[in-house]
This record gives sequence, structure tokens and C-alpha cells, in this order.
Amino acid sequence: ADPQIECGVVFFNNVGGLGMCGHGTFGVIETLRHLGRIGAGRHRIATPVGVVEVDLAADGEATLTNVAARRTHRQLSVEVPGYGSVRGDVAWGGNWFFLTDDAPVPLHLSQAGPLSDYTRAIKQALWDAGLRGDEGAEIDHVEVSADSPTPGCDSRNFVLCPGDAYDRSPCGTGTSAKLACLAADGKLAAGQTWVQESICGGLFKASWQPGPTSTEVIPQL
Repeated sequence: ADPQIECGVVFFNNVGGLGMCGHGTFGVIETLRHLGRIGAGRHRIATPVGVVEVDLAADGEATLTNVAARRTHRQLSVEVPGYGSVRGDVAWGGNWFFLTDDAPVPLHLSQAGPLSDYTRAIKQALWDAGLRGDEGAEIDHVEVSADSPTPGCDSRNFVLCPGDAYDRSPCGTGTSAKLACLAADGKLAAGQTWVQESICGGLFKASWQPGPTSTEVIPQL
């Protein structure tokens, strides 16, 4: 209904709706471009968690400005059956994430099975321990990060999504949550580029700008 907004979108996966999806938004923009409904310029899209903006270049490259991201808990410890104590941050990037650097196996596509088992166990342990996001929201995404062996990449991640499928992309909302954690720790300055690699080798170039409050950042991918 808002003439300044290109369209509204609801993202679904194999078990239900998502608040926001970064690579899904890029897919929406490319579909609209392919259909001839939009051209180069800035486009605003309404999602269930707020309005995001995408700058589309004439060559098809797109930059997403996501909703504000924030970290709510730093280095929480949760006991995960079969794995012991796992430490990580809780952050919002359009969905709720538990982000950890603790990994039982290398972050390699060949280890997708063990990594899926591990992150599913973390998600269940968070729920059983009563650890939630704001307003009692389930922390339904788990992101494991490690140094990337790929030159020019700052990190590689494995992200388990609701429905227990892992993200083939570097995860837009997960990267946004990661930026909020890095900014809060003083490890990434505003405007500095962070290159996030997925378990499948895809890349997002990301940065952040100050958000509407002192605890929030505005991610750009």
C-alpha cells in the first residue's frame, strides 16, 4: 500500500516463515529485474521484520541494507549433550542466532553431516535451557564460524536454519548478526569490509554503519 515500497515479501522454508532472508531478498530483486518490473536504482522491500533496501547496479550487482542488528548476550555457556560446554553470543540480524567459534570438526562441506548434528544439538540445548531471544523468541538459527583457508576471506561459517537444513549461502541475516557481534567487541570498524564465506564457498562482502541506538548496527551486504 506504500508507493515508496516496491513490494512486500514473506520468506518460507521447509517448516514455516522466516523474519528475513538475505539471499532470498537478492533472489526477489533479481526476479523483479528479470521480469522487467525494476531497473537500476534503490528499491525498498517490506519484510515481516521491517523494510530493507537494495541498491541495484546496471550490471546486476546488488547491495542490501538490512534491518538493524544487535547482540543481546555475549559468550553464554550452554551444556550440549554429547559435546560438553559450548560458548557463544546471541544476536539478532533479522532472525535469532546463537553464534559460536567452537567447532568439533573442520568447517568443510564434507563435514556437513556432523556439523548438522552438532548445531541441532546446540539448538535443542538452548531451548531446553530456557535461553531465548527478545520476547521469548526461539533462537532458531545456529552459526558456527572459523578462519577461512580461502585468501581474502575473513571467516567461513556453517549455519543451521529452522527445519534443520544448512544454509548454502553465507547467510545474510547470520552475517548481519556476526557484524553486530564484531562491532560490539570493537573488532570491526564502521565501514570496514568483512568477507564472509559459506560452507559451500559463496561469498558476501559486508560492512556496518551506526544504527538508531548505541547497541544497534545497520548491516550492508
